[in-house]
Amino acid sequence: MKSNFVKYIFIIFVIAIVGIVIYQLNKEEETVQQPVDDLEIEEDIIKEISLGIAEFDTMNPILSTNKHVQEISRLIFDPLLELDEEYKLTKCLAKDWAKTSEVTYLIKIRNDIKWSDGQKLTVEDVLYTIDILKQTASIYAYNVQYVVRADKIDEETLQLTLDHEIPFFEYNLTFPILSQKYYEGQDFNTTEKNNAPIGTGKYKITQNTDAGIVLNKNENYYGEELTLETINISKYASLGELYNAFKLGKVDVLTTNNISIQDYIGTMGYNLVEVAGREFDFLAINTQNAVLSNKEVRQAIACAINKDNIVATVYNNKYKTASYPLDYGNWLKGEDATYSYNVAQARQILEQNGWTYTNNRWQKRINYTTRTINFRLVVQASNQARVSVAELIKTNLEELGIRVTLVKASDNQYQNYLQNKNYDMILTGTTESLSPNLETYFGANNLANYSNEELTTIMNEVKNITKEDLLQEKYTRIKQIYNDEVPYIGLYNSYYAIASSWRLRGNITANWYNIFMDINNWYKN
Repeated sequence: MKSNFVKYIFIIFVIAIVGIVIYQLNKEEETVQQPVDDLEIEEDIIKEISLGIAEFDTMNPILSTNKHVQEISRLIFDPLLELDEEYKLTKCLAKDWAKTSEVTYLIKIRNDIKWSDGQKLTVEDVLYTIDILKQTASIYAYNVQYVVRADKIDEETLQLTLDHEIPFFEYNLTFPILSQKYYEGQDFNTTEKNNAPIGTGKYKITQNTDAGIVLNKNENYYGEELTLETINISKYASLGELYNAFKLGKVDVLTTNNISIQDYIGTMGYNLVEVAGREFDFLAINTQNAVLSNKEVRQAIACAINKDNIVATVYNNKYKTASYPLDYGNWLKGEDATYSYNVAQARQILEQNGWTYTNNRWQKRINYTTRTINFRLVVQASNQARVSVAELIKTNLEELGIRVTLVKASDNQYQNYLQNKNYDMILTGTTESLSPNLETYFGANNLANYSNEELTTIMNEVKNITKEDLLQEKYTRIKQIYNDEVPYIGLYNSYYAIASSWRLRGNITANWYNIFMDINNWYKN
């Protein structure tokens, strides 16, 4: 009996121990499986960031020629219209606009906008800004140079009259608007008020000293709530000092078009976003030339040029290959290019078009005359990078069997070639505008001496189209014609990079128009 009693006691003890273990395990499991929403997740959110300006001039965006000031100005001052990530035009201070004739535009401004000092935005502010731009050597003077009249229609509406039709003129309405009352009675160019001008944007200037500038939230901002409360901007004497400050962690965001930037800031410890810049280099082909007028010859030349090698060799892979003026990311860029580097395809195109390769040259009977494919390629001698590009193109084409003579023209000679268009082919480039206007390439007196009846009709139509789907349809057709006809051979876009601290959180939606378009959700930790 005694032994049975001991046995029962032992069994009860074991059961108790097992029960305690199971209870503890269940308790731990419940803790592990507790919903994330019921847990406190603590993250140290820092609601301020640091920026930098090298070679500071002024915080007046109309007067400043400093790239960094212009970038930061988008946080302080708003335009009538602005661009999104794909360079599509969107409304800002203007709530509506309309093209009422070839040379007149009506613009209606929002009635709920206040300046950072609490005053209401008025039509007079817009008219004042336009008047100032027409009197000042500003980077925005071009935006209004063809405006001959600016009239107030009512308290919310103004009318602009141009001296001639400008395709997509509305894209010029992206200049910052300044307050008339703030500058009333002041000399616009010399007033001390330029140290801290007021704006309608997300942030306002609260301090401007020799050492730096402080921006704080604009309490009167009309848009969504901002996470960042303060932006500290340090002033540096040179770009070298700014680069070093970023490297040391004193600056959180750095923008540059310097393709050698990693030589200054290294390759680690930050995030990097690279986008195509505004500079677009291309070959303009004289389509009136007896041989180059043949589109198949132009197609073959396009296939024979190794753009990837050009970008790698001359620009250290920092430029972006491009075939079309809108390839920098514009929403109207259309389909990709048809022709990529393929020497075999280039030969096939020529042979199918009746060209034969005999005695080390391509030849064909055209209008009872034997023609050969050889031409002069003009390049500006003072632009060493382009000279290097031209030499690589010459090598590429000679591998196909096309003879090329390089003409390294002086600056004056080069300008004469461009003006008179007396070249076979010329290596040149443009700084792309904000608008998708392609008149430079397809309009009258274009660099390729190119004409196409269908294309001319479309170019006239798109001037007055505002429906996005229809505009996109027309631009798709433009690109198809461009890809087939190859009046130009696009090469590459310039480099634009945004380097940011690894501690910076939020979406950096970057393009060369505005790096701060998604700053609403930025913060540091």
